[in-house]
Amino acid sequence: MSESQTHDSLSSAHRGPWRAAFHRLGSPPFFYRLSGRLLPWFGILCALAFAAGLYGGLVLAPTDYQQGESYRIIYIHVPAAWMSMFVYMVLAITGGIGLIWRMKLAEVVARASAPIGASYTFLALLTGSLWGKPMWGTWWVWDARLTSELILLFLYLGYMALQAAIDDRRTAARAGAVLALVGVINLPIIHYSVEWWSTLHQGPTVTKFDQPSIALSMLVPLLLMALAFKLHYVVSLLARVRGEILDSERRAAWVEKLLVES
Repeated sequence: MSESQTHDSLSSAHRGPWRAAFHRLGSPPFFYRLSGRLLPWFGILCALAFAAGLYGGLVLAPTDYQQGESYRIIYIHVPAAWMSMFVYMVLAITGGIGLIWRMKLAEVVARASAPIGASYTFLALLTGSLWGKPMWGTWWVWDARLTSELILLFLYLGYMALQAAIDDRRTAARAGAVLALVGVINLPIIHYSVEWWSTLHQGPTVTKFDQPSIALSMLVPLLLMALAFKLHYVVSLLARVRGEILDSERRAAWVEKLLVES
């Protein structure tokens, strides 16, 4: 056997277990049972993170010397804005996986992520408007950051409308994946809008670790709330995916067996 053949055999041997694990995770029955065991634990962690983050942000964090108490809305607004972009990236990646490799579970994750991401985006826009009124004197301005975030909400709604308009789920998933991948171009626009254009929206604070512009007593609760929102997404996603799996696999033998056992 030649050296190249030996190398290919070793590479295949190393890839085999990972590939098997990947395909096993993509199996709806396996994922349904695994998510059922994980869901309660993630729910408990989510509740604890929300409790700690809200207590730290609303009770322990000091009053801001410029904005007073109104700044405390950042403990909802900022994590919601972060999650609006994070969930869209998950939607685009899983949609792309479903488009290229025809993985059914990836399509389900993308479809289940859309309403969750749309909710975070709406919450970010709503809390941003409430924060903007005392700071800017108006509920809304056509600011680069606000406008690009509004476009993100329209992308979510467009994806969801496309899923509802096409009866065949696999066709709808492929069409939605194309839309989601095209919409990814909006994410760097949202992130860098405050640096690329003159805008009323304040610049980055948390990511400026070389020159921190937020006190540690304010930053820690904010990071806890970011963690809480991440865990909330995981809990919501697992719950929605489990429902989607039961609906799409309702004629499968394992679902019928599960219904009989329950």
